[in-house]
Amino acid sequence: MVHIMKIHFFGAAGEVTGSCYMVETPVSKILVDCGLFQGSREADQKSHGDFDFDPATVDAVIVTHAHIDHCGRVPLLFARGFRGPVYATEPTGELIKLQWDDILHIMEERERHSNMPPSYDLNDVAHAKAAIVSLPYGKLAAITKDAGFIFHDAGHIFGSSFVELRAGGKTAVFSGDIGNDNVPIVRETEPLVACDVLITEATYGDRTHSPVVQRREDLRRVIIDAIKRGGTLMIAAFSLERTQEILFELDQLIERDHALPRIPIYLDSPLAIRANAVYRKFNSYYDEVAAAEWKRGNDFFDFPGLIVAETSAQSRLINSAPAPKIIIAGSGMLAGGRIMYHLMRYLSDPKSTLLLVSYQAEGTLGRKIQERSHSVTINGEQIPVKCFVEKIDSYSAHGDQEKLLRWMVSGSTPPGRVIVTHADAPAAQEFCSIAEKRNHVRIEAAAMGQIIEI
Repeated sequence: MVHIMKIHFFGAAGEVTGSCYMVETPVSKILVDCGLFQGSREADQKSHGDFDFDPATVDAVIVTHAHIDHCGRVPLLFARGFRGPVYATEPTGELIKLQWDDILHIMEERERHSNMPPSYDLNDVAHAKAAIVSLPYGKLAAITKDAGFIFHDAGHIFGSSFVELRAGGKTAVFSGDIGNDNVPIVRETEPLVACDVLITEATYGDRTHSPVVQRREDLRRVIIDAIKRGGTLMIAAFSLERTQEILFELDQLIERDHALPRIPIYLDSPLAIRANAVYRKFNSYYDEVAAAEWKRGNDFFDFPGLIVAETSAQSRLINSAPAPKIIIAGSGMLAGGRIMYHLMRYLSDPKSTLLLVSYQAEGTLGRKIQERSHSVTINGEQIPVKCFVEKIDSYSAHGDQEKLLRWMVSGSTPPGRVIVTHADAPAAQEFCSIAEKRNHVRIEAAAMGQIIEI
């Protein structure tokens, strides 16, 4: 049998982060995603170590979306010799530029504190930015003489996609991350296309989310309870998508529903502030509800009580503002960013509240706090956890088990073979077992370094 594609798994196999797959055809080598590993010191070492392939031999990179576990190592490819195009949707092309600038800034900060040099520099980022080729959804684009691909809306974050990659009459689909249902601003996930193999994420493959109809009311309840306690409400949110979702919901609660008392709400995330500008620029990508709001002149990223803190000086002023107050800051897994300074100040305050609205990967500070650790270490300092800790999982940008199972068979024909990635091992195994019985598909969990042939 002649094999048309070899698919190599260089990341997100047996774990949630580090998305990186190589599709090898008789004449091409194409990467789908090249993201950072996250959650531990070992993950950091993997992110900045050597690749298991020669970047100089890669013809192109396709980026599914702008989360750093899918795009964060692309500049490192350029540092190691890659010189091909980087394909992305229009919003993703703009958002990944912001991400790369932010990652470089974080690495430079880390060097000042730990003498660990950045793994790539400003020149590598400039090469990566210059290589971006932006494409719309639904357009077949040739990569090399024997391979082409199409972006389809994954409904995960703004501009996110799943990738239909064609070569020699065979089709592989890479899910990227599949979105939750009824996510604010973002359109719903497109149906799966017919394919010989589906490489799908299963981050929430072992659980279901709370009903989305409760989402806004859950947020309102947490805010009201936090105000009654008289402390500070910290909302830990990823700068891309989760922050914009929360801002949209706050806008609706304040301006439309008049459901919240007026208190200061601080957006303390330079990356999120810059991302808001990208959302405004590409408003043609909004879902029907957000598009209608925008059309009637409602800029839902700016509403009464919102205070934007872009500079460090503006961020420091938040501490002197009296409570009650709300602070929205990244990162969503408490793995860095300005939220860390607020945690050091308010985690030990029994009047204050920490709201988690994102998946908390194993080994992260967020997971430790979510599992009710009595104290945690931040910047070498032991901090007691005495504040209230709340979690709303219906704000997840990932589809849950039910959504993934539905999407897997949403196309005209089921996939010929399914490989599960982006999941901790127990979640992957449970999802495989249920999908095999319910959807009658041939399915297995990916292993790091595995190669499959079609």
